[in-house]
Amino acid sequence: MFEGFERRRVETGDGIAINCVVAGNGPPVLLLHGFPQNLAMWAHVAPLLVPAGFTAVCADLRGYGDSSKPACLADRSNYAFRAMAADQVALMQRLGFARFHVVGHDRGGRTGHRLALDRPDVVLSLAVLDIVPTYAMFMDTNRHVAGAYWHWYFLSQPEHFPERVIGNDPDLFYETCLAGWGATRVEDFDPEMLADYRRCWRDPAMIHGSCSDYRAAATIDLEHDKADLDRKVACPALVLYGAAGTMARRFDIPAEWGKRCADVRAASLPGGHFFVDQFPQETADILAKFLSGK
Repeated sequence: MFEGFERRRVETGDGIAINCVVAGNGPPVLLLHGFPQNLAMWAHVAPLLVPAGFTAVCADLRGYGDSSKPACLADRSNYAFRAMAADQVALMQRLGFARFHVVGHDRGGRTGHRLALDRPDVVLSLAVLDIVPTYAMFMDTNRHVAGAYWHWYFLSQPEHFPERVIGNDPDLFYETCLAGWGATRVEDFDPEMLADYRRCWRDPAMIHGSCSDYRAAATIDLEHDKADLDRKVACPALVLYGAAGTMARRFDIPAEWGKRCADVRAASLPGGHFFVDQFPQETADILAKFLSGK
């Protein structure tokens, strides 16, 4: 994967190191993965953005992949999207990029949303893939959303209950997540990418990191999001989603982001939550067009 990309692990401060791959010579684009994946999810997308004229930086979030996985603090602050966003700003600055585009799927999209709110001076544009804002996910839920996205409530339980349950059979748990709300089968994922996901999620530290991410979402992230309900992301924003996914069936995704972003355009692909894995060429084409300002 990522032939021709430079692999880096960059110290970003406070004992945190962020793992990434980098290639290209054009405007920088930071690509952030979601749960329960890692930067490998961009293996068929990022190489298409480089010849389209961009520098692609694919990074593992704190707690995931090969980035640092600290023990979660009692107040959850070190796994808040604010902390994850700060990691990525520091990464890009150390790579020499003062301003950049942000593309995030799932947890990466939530990190990108927080990054655009906290650091509007560095974000050229924001693309959020197959999510609605965190506040809406918690406050506008119902039995259908909760039934499909049950992992939000399970992973946020106090440690180390979910960690021990997941650790008994990580492949079963995380692959159930991949197939459960993605409108995909595990067999639909690229074998090399899936092998890398398995390598990472079998690590007890990543299991703890992913649970900590969701614990923060249910507490400190919700507080941050509530405090910013009246603020809108000012930069151009793309809302891209899988038309066959749970989010599209349960929410008006463009309308939800219209409440939180001043300049929204929307697009969809005929897949589920993991449409990036299903339609990498089409995803890259949509992203390249948006990033080019077309």
